[in-house]
Amino acid sequence: MKISRQLVLLCASLAVASAAWAHHSFAMFDKEVTIEGTVNEFQWTNPHCWLQVMVPDGKGGTQEWSFEMGAMGMLARTGWKSTTLKPTHKVTVVMNPLKSGASSGRLLKVTLPDGRVMGPGGNAPPPKPAG
Repeated sequence: MKISRQLVLLCASLAVASAAWAHHSFAMFDKEVTIEGTVNEFQWTNPHCWLQVMVPDGKGGTQEWSFEMGAMGMLARTGWKSTTLKPTHKVTVVMNPLKSGASSGRLLKVTLPDGRVMGPGGNAPPPKPAG
């Protein structure tokens, strides 16, 4: 039996597409939580940018939290730059923490020191009406 080249390409395409869908599952995240802390590092990198924030632990110390964001291109389309956040910036982060209880999660939005609220990347915001 001879398998056509088109059938092989179709099967390969479906295998790759299913892997991409699995990668973007949000099942590992739990409820929505807001925390305040100090930026330790902002990683402007692909495939996802990361924000590391030092958060008071209630015992006089701090705990580092890691927040996954969109890709650089997604963030850039919504106004982010590699210099948007710097160490020592005080921020408020709204996020979905991991169900496992680890100090990590998916960033939903962050309030910057200047009061701007930025999201995790995605579609560009609609243009502001003229006038």
